[in-house]
Amino acid sequence: TLVVWKLDRLGRSVQNLVDLMNLLQGRGVGFKSLTENMDTTTPGGVLVFNVFAAMAQFERDLIRERTNAGLRAARARGRKGGRPSKLTERQRARIRELYQSRTLTVQEIADQYQVSRNTIYAAISA
Repeated sequence: TLVVWKLDRLGRSVQNLVDLMNLLQGRGVGFKSLTENMDTTTPGGVLVFNVFAAMAQFERDLIRERTNAGLRAARARGRKGGRPSKLTERQRARIRELYQSRTLTVQEIADQYQVSRNTIYAAISA
């Protein structure tokens, strides 16, 4: 049995605590918190633990819903996630022309536009 003075001494978040408790339970280790009177070696303690686990899952689901709703709202306002592109569409078209003409190497094109070779390859394939 693992004994702690207070539950917050064991984990940083409810999810972290639930994961740790599942790990302990899987290894056959009981858990006891002196301040919260939680003892997973008893049926009541297991019940309390399961309530904590259910609340943690509920919290994760709410966060996921709010995040997705926020992303949808931002897209509806015309916002696009991710990092801004270093190249304009006109630059990408010019890069494709240079690449197809075979007058410059990919590294020379990258140096000309001050981007990496990976950026050049991404512009070519887009």
